[in-house]
Amino acid sequence: MISLRPMRADEYAAYLDYFIPDYATEITANYQLSPVESRLQALREIDEDLPQGVATPGQVLLCIIDSISGEDSIIGYLWYRPDIPARSIHISDFHIFAVHQGKGYGKEALAALELELSKTGITQIKLRVAEDNKRAKHLYDVSGFRVTGVNMSKAIG
Repeated sequence: MISLRPMRADEYAAYLDYFIPDYATEITANYQLSPVESRLQALREIDEDLPQGVATPGQVLLCIIDSISGEDSIIGYLWYRPDIPARSIHISDFHIFAVHQGKGYGKEALAALELELSKTGITQIKLRVAEDNKRAKHLYDVSGFRVTGVNMSKAIG
């Protein structure tokens, strides 16, 4: 069974160990920045978006937990920003560790998130997915998400 729980402060460093390289790789692939520039941008953005780590107001960091084994092991992360007046959230990051991918945990985690959010009056989940992330796009498609626009970029100079 998959469950979600708030990330603890002592787990934040491990989250950053995953997130910074992963996000930097996405920046390199999608915005044609060098790996060094991409890492610096990822670090700048995380400092701007989560200046107080797990205690940053207006941001929610969760651990995705596999309770089936009885060990309550972390199998991924979910980070979102609520927009209470719009009754929506925007997912900033959603990741299932590679060793756990392809087992249905992503769908279960999204279902658990929907259930929790529905209890709070949230009626919509928004997110952005990289064009080349076929696995994530498939997950969102089968989970009922629909495309609402297309982000585009052009390098100049």
